[in-house]
Amino acid sequence: MFWYRNLIKLSTPIKSKTPITKNLLQASLSHFSTANQPPASAQAQPSGLGPTKPHDKPRVVVLGSGWAGCRLMKGLDPKLYDIVCVSPRNHMVFTPLLASTCVGTLEFRSVAEPIARIQPSISSAPGSYFFLANSTAVDTENHEVHCETVTDGTDTLDPWKFKISYDKLVIASGAQASTFGIHGVKEHAIFLREVHHAQEIRRKLLLNLMLSDVPGLPEEEKRRLLHCIVVGGGPTGVEFSGELSDFIRRDVHERYTHVKDYIHVTLIEANEILSSFDDRLRRYAIKHLTKSGVRLVRGIVKDVKPENLVLTDGSEVPYGLLVWSTGVGPSPFVNSLGLPKSPGGRIGVDEWLRVPTVQDVFSIGDCSGFLESTGKPVLPALAQVAERQGKYLANVLNKICKDGGGHANGAKDMNLGDPFEYKHLGSMATVGRFKALVDLRQSKEAKGISLAGFVSWFIWRSAYLTRVVSWRNRFYVAMNWLTTFVFGRDISRI
Repeated sequence: MFWYRNLIKLSTPIKSKTPITKNLLQASLSHFSTANQPPASAQAQPSGLGPTKPHDKPRVVVLGSGWAGCRLMKGLDPKLYDIVCVSPRNHMVFTPLLASTCVGTLEFRSVAEPIARIQPSISSAPGSYFFLANSTAVDTENHEVHCETVTDGTDTLDPWKFKISYDKLVIASGAQASTFGIHGVKEHAIFLREVHHAQEIRRKLLLNLMLSDVPGLPEEEKRRLLHCIVVGGGPTGVEFSGELSDFIRRDVHERYTHVKDYIHVTLIEANEILSSFDDRLRRYAIKHLTKSGVRLVRGIVKDVKPENLVLTDGSEVPYGLLVWSTGVGPSPFVNSLGLPKSPGGRIGVDEWLRVPTVQDVFSIGDCSGFLESTGKPVLPALAQVAERQGKYLANVLNKICKDGGGHANGAKDMNLGDPFEYKHLGSMATVGRFKALVDLRQSKEAKGISLAGFVSWFIWRSAYLTRVVSWRNRFYVAMNWLTTFVFGRDISRI
């Protein structure tokens, strides 16, 4: 029977030494190479995007998809440049609202903005691309970036290495959470910098709530499971503590009545919480957090164990959830680059955000800082700093291309205009339900407007709602806030 013989042929497995998916990945990357097919002995060498030709549009390579990199890509003119972004994530995280996703006030997609929406040419222009990869090295002499693809887990594709030639390179790879070399932090604590961190915190929190309700569980273990510790009294740590205490008071007390008396939040800080804020606002935050049930502890963590942490005074504090929010420091990638460094280990830049020792390399965001020779202080690792740098550098690069210096080594001794100047617009932080702090001073010593309470909370929400990148996500955020206000937070563990 003809149909039966064909069915047998189709059902016979195809034997191949190389997985089909790997062949597809190699084929998809092979068309980027501008050279002819290499001989068999050279096929193991990385392929990629070759140098641009004089009649082609110059290529800007952006490493990173944070506040700085995304604001830069949004401001670049795709008619002037081909834009290539290399990042281990294909979205930008709206970090000021990330703490709200941990307890269900907002959904995760509300704080994630796809890069293709920020700069549409990434997915539509012939010479512009986004690569889900990590940058491993920069060859400034040959104007090349070495990259390695990102894979999920150990049972997927092997990482594929490739190179990208650039005319202008912008390093905006951000920073990593600081652990200060404390043993056990990376293994047992959860950071709060990415969406997957917020997802992990939410799953762990809800899991502990449900496990603590199991009959026969010792009371001591129940208290440990429901003890949430936040290390770091900066804006992120305070906002998460406020959101968590609000979640406990409004939702846990109503839906987990059997364990409502066991759950507690402790905020550990070595010095003063919200040290950059006005003293009056700090006192207000301490009063409100304490009233909301947050225990404030001044101390330094010495060691982190699977079920408890040790302070320098020798006391051990058991925990079920540990969130680490103690600032940021240079990443291993930044440390590996042979570029000049500013105080603190960041990539050193001049007044125009250029790396002065090499051609066509710029750096913005948390990974960069002014060199001591500029006489300017290293700017804080804030979203508003990164965003302002991205906007400024986009204008500079557009000007360079219009003046004929877009290609590699084409902007030597070119006048770049006014240097970058940063003016602090103020700081905001929420401390719980309907309460927030707004400090509009330009520095800690300067005078200015500082507000606390419900009006500040309204300003905080209004400001961040307008700062969300797209109208799509603004709608998501507004609807999430309305849904939470009317029906409470979603406590499903997905």
